[in-house]
Amino acid sequence: MPQLNAQIHIETLRLRTYIGFNETEKQNKQDVVINAWIDYCAGEASQSDDIDKAVNYRTLCKKIIHHVENNRFLLLEKLTSEVLSLCANANNVTAAKVTISKPHALRFADSVSLTLSTQRDA
Repeated sequence: MPQLNAQIHIETLRLRTYIGFNETEKQNKQDVVINAWIDYCAGEASQSDDIDKAVNYRTLCKKIIHHVENNRFLLLEKLTSEVLSLCANANNVTAAKVTISKPHALRFADSVSLTLSTQRDA
């Protein structure tokens, strides 16, 4: 069976959550934009057409939405770390990277973003 490396990209997932430590940020949900890259070996999935051999990105996306929208975060680092953990712990994942942007966080910038990544040991 060929070694096929797949990368799923969840692109521009727009959610609202409590993020920040200023009083205004603690009381009002803010927009966040999530991009996630999930790497996995797709050899078995591509040969068998079996969902259990693939990464179910719909289920993963629902988990991310639920987690982000139903929790509060002081730091972008904490939010990004927790979303990365959800991605990295999905079945068959070998590596993951998550970038979360906070639009309008700075007066003269479109957004501020943070990227974290992880890789499973072979």
